[in-house]
Amino acid sequence: MPEVSVIIPNYNHGPYLKLRIDSILTQTYDDIEIIILDDCSSDNSAEIIEAYRNHPKVSHIVFNEVNSGSTFKQWTKGINLAIGKWIWIAESDDWAEKTFLETFVPVFTNPKNVSIAFCQSHVINGEGKIIKTSTNETLQELMTGLEFIASRLIKRNVIINASMCVFRKENYYSVSYKHTQYKFIGDWLFWIEMAARGDVFISGKVLNYFRKHSGDVTSKAYKTGTYFLEFLRFVDDLYDLKFATSTERQKMIEKSFPKYFGSNLSDKMVRYTLSQSYHKSLGLKYYLILVDTYCKKIRNKISAYLATA
Repeated sequence: MPEVSVIIPNYNHGPYLKLRIDSILTQTYDDIEIIILDDCSSDNSAEIIEAYRNHPKVSHIVFNEVNSGSTFKQWTKGINLAIGKWIWIAESDDWAEKTFLETFVPVFTNPKNVSIAFCQSHVINGEGKIIKTSTNETLQELMTGLEFIASRLIKRNVIINASMCVFRKENYYSVSYKHTQYKFIGDWLFWIEMAARGDVFISGKVLNYFRKHSGDVTSKAYKTGTYFLEFLRFVDDLYDLKFATSTERQKMIEKSFPKYFGSNLSDKMVRYTLSQSYHKSLGLKYYLILVDTYCKKIRNKISAYLATA
């Protein structure tokens, strides 16, 4: 039985698929199975995937006849097929260093209660240029999950890409599955729930390449305003699951407000829906105070610019 099940959820990433799959097959740690899931792609993904059908490491290839609408639903499908103790969600447009899995072998074989293990990641644009790189202060670190959530993960999603992470399969079945109701930021909620079920191992090594390009779902989510709608649901879920107090929930919404208010959303209905959602979350009185404060900051910046122009 393989120790690690590698799940590749793909949708229209034909140009990147061969690099993705080959970067898994060339891992120095090879006690793995590979599960490839295609979410009704319209490009040449099927042709590329079929070339690996008879590879001994590929245990499942599943083509959806209808698009699922959420990569997190594909995660569930892959995990239910998996037989490994550990799961690596290897996004189809990313790739990894050969020693990615080898770095986590001590975690796999250690009896400690590790639920999540992750490394650092280069963020790459469509042309292959490094945009930024995630970091950790130490080369190797072990924290309790609750400490990790409180000190880091509740503030921002430091696991910026699923491909940089492996997690314990058995812990998956005790999460709320609320993450499957999201299209874009369900992973943030998922990491929080998984971290709460054990320890978190952090490697400071940069072993993952996270591709950000024009087809990236998160970029689209900001442009359409869907990110902000999901973020408001996210903080409500954190509160319901008792990962955030009412005060922490309020602060998270306040912190997101300037980015929402300054966003250039062309769809008037989306902007109206978001306005109503922020009204409801913050209360109309406090919402209007934030709007006034933000508008004053913009006016002051304009005045300062005009004074020096």
